[in-house]
Amino acid sequence: MPGQENSSDKEKNLELFLSIGLDERTARNTIANSKVTSNLTAVIHEADVTHGCDRTVGNLLYSVSTKYPTNALVHRPTLLEYVVSSKIKTPAQLEAAFSFLAVTASENFKLKDFEQACGVGVEVSAEEIEKSVNEVFEENKGAILEQRYRTNVGDLFAHLRKRHPWADPKIVKKLIDAKLYELLGERTAADDEKVPKKKKEKIPKVEEKSVVVSTPEQPSEEEINPFLIFTQPEENFKVHTEVFFSDGSILRCCNTKELLEKHLKVTGGRVLTRFPPEPNGYLHIGHAKAMFVDFGLAKDRGGGCYLRYDDTNPEAEKKEYIDHIEEIVKWMGWEPFKITYTSDYFQDLYDLAVELIRRGHAYVDHQTPEEVKKYRENKMNSPWRDRPIAESLKLFEDMRRGLIEEGKATLRMKQDMQSDNYNMYDLIAYRMKFTPHPHAGDKWCVYPSYDYAHCIVDSLENVTHSLCTLEFETRRASYYWLLHSLGLYQPYVWEYSRLNISNTVMSKRKLNKLVTEKWVDGWDDPRLMTLAGLRRRGVTSTAINTFVRGIGITRSDCSMIRVDRLEYHIREELNKTAPRTMVVLNPLKVVITNLEAGSTLDLDARKWPDVQADDVSAYYKVPFSNVVYIESSDFRTKDSKDYYGLAPGKSVLLRYAFPIKCTDVIFDDDKETVLEIRAEYDPSKKTKPKGVLHWVAEPSPGVDPLNIEVRLFDKLFLSENPAELEDWLTDLNPQSKVVIPNAYAVSSLGTAAVGDKFQFERLGYFVVDKDSTPEKLVFNRTVTLRDSYNKGGK
Repeated sequence: MPGQENSSDKEKNLELFLSIGLDERTARNTIANSKVTSNLTAVIHEADVTHGCDRTVGNLLYSVSTKYPTNALVHRPTLLEYVVSSKIKTPAQLEAAFSFLAVTASENFKLKDFEQACGVGVEVSAEEIEKSVNEVFEENKGAILEQRYRTNVGDLFAHLRKRHPWADPKIVKKLIDAKLYELLGERTAADDEKVPKKKKEKIPKVEEKSVVVSTPEQPSEEEINPFLIFTQPEENFKVHTEVFFSDGSILRCCNTKELLEKHLKVTGGRVLTRFPPEPNGYLHIGHAKAMFVDFGLAKDRGGGCYLRYDDTNPEAEKKEYIDHIEEIVKWMGWEPFKITYTSDYFQDLYDLAVELIRRGHAYVDHQTPEEVKKYRENKMNSPWRDRPIAESLKLFEDMRRGLIEEGKATLRMKQDMQSDNYNMYDLIAYRMKFTPHPHAGDKWCVYPSYDYAHCIVDSLENVTHSLCTLEFETRRASYYWLLHSLGLYQPYVWEYSRLNISNTVMSKRKLNKLVTEKWVDGWDDPRLMTLAGLRRRGVTSTAINTFVRGIGITRSDCSMIRVDRLEYHIREELNKTAPRTMVVLNPLKVVITNLEAGSTLDLDARKWPDVQADDVSAYYKVPFSNVVYIESSDFRTKDSKDYYGLAPGKSVLLRYAFPIKCTDVIFDDDKETVLEIRAEYDPSKKTKPKGVLHWVAEPSPGVDPLNIEVRLFDKLFLSENPAELEDWLTDLNPQSKVVIPNAYAVSSLGTAAVGDKFQFERLGYFVVDKDSTPEKLVFNRTVTLRDSYNKGGK
């Protein structure tokens, strides 16, 4: 029987799946699903790649095993030949093949028609794409010049897709961006200003087509519209999931015509999604991806997204977390359609549990957690599974009234203990807890489980798309089984890959351990990938959303995204929005001997590169006196050819000021430690040294420059994937936080407020921290200036 697959078979399948390029997580998730395992194994054998293949082909084979139209199985070998030979080599071509075969079904077809439908053999050159880009821009030039960088690039892309459906989207995107720059020049501050929304006016139709420019959102680097993969609400009558039972029966999950019509009448056909965090901790960057998917789909379709607190566990929830979640969702730029709590539906959930018992689909159980675990592992029914319905109804009522001791009874769903899916082994629907609820008070002492409440509340709220990460895929069967058993409307369920970022941990358990055991300085420690931590570090919500959008929405749960990629998007934004200034972290005193002591020159320094000389707002004043400070690391006692800093007898240029030449070095008593440098400056600026240094001067004689504290943050963990380590805490980076208590800054920084962001020239991007006081400012390093992310990479 398929349910009796032994460990040896699983290991063989794991080895097989890894050989086609699947990552271990995806391979193991696949093995947990007997249907997908069976399909993928069959596909691999049909494709004759049992000895392995490259990753690109393997990912396409995985898609065939999960998405191939079942009405056209007779043609699957033909499709596999095209995949293995790389005649079909992109997801877009594969999707086109699925559509073609779904319509063809088991009928014969001409290969010529198939190849034409899938773009087989079509190669679109960069020259052809460039020519079409020029044509599209010429056709829409007026609208583009009017809207400038608010032009909806997605529409431009759509024009190109119509002309070249099989063109490489990355080349298209690159050429569109280049053409925009050629036509419009540098992006200005005015381009980023929000335009107040105007009421739509009806205008007469004209023959000439123009680009729709109503939305300023720019496309991502990988996807133009990642939400096109999702169905429309009115299509939710189709079977898209099958649940296989051990008795051979199959539940084909779909809505009846009556249920769907009722749902559409309530929603008006709008897309409704939900973002359902548990209020038991602070949200992290993985939740940013979930928000982008849930809120983003709703926004794209003109619908709404619930912010729903999944508050079924009264012991773990705190108002602090609830307040944080609502605030951080809005900071991320999302506006909930409605804020709800699972606890709002406690009465409905209880009533439906009673109905589930009445229908013979639930029973009160008295097994201990250890017994439940043992019985599930051995696929054994609970001794109380077949107790009379009336008995379970009475006991469940006793549970509600608190007449049974905590831990002595649960309500379990009567599912399929012989299933291949562990999540169909009579999951717990209700357990008892004599704990007041933060939102519902002390009315209840029975609380629903996630597996019971989640799907029902989705249905009650008329959610159209229930979207979650891939680890919940095996719960699909339970989700639909429960809604089917109660005769409730069934939302469309779809799972996507979770966000995995290098050099950090994102499980709430590990994050909680770091915070409660004080390995870090709270939930908003800038080293954490919590959204509060990233915000405190100076990362903007727009940079996070751009990063998430660039990753895309896929089911490939295989990649570890390097933190460099996030840093790339952070730099891209801060480079445009953070004014430049000068700070010296480890000051070394330089006395300029040919400049009169007490004299001060006010020089102009640029806030932004490439500014116009007559733009007064783009400059700030810096004092230049006979005492300046440079970085200790910018001076050496011995010069070399590849060194551009200051050395005895050598000249450097002080940025925005003058060239200086080192004439003497004052050492400490140990004859090694440099205390002070003597130098002469060239007021004529005839000297042209190669090295350019940042600096800070005494604003007036005997007065030190502005003293600030600077915190240099780096990766929290040394390993790319510390979560895989057994003793993960030993992997903490001892240099993840370095505090410099007495850095020197130009005096204009003295007016900076908490949250203000700057580029410290030659050092990186920094933000004013909340620990700042009127006496002393504290700056956190957001990111260095160095960019190690290659956009063509992972």
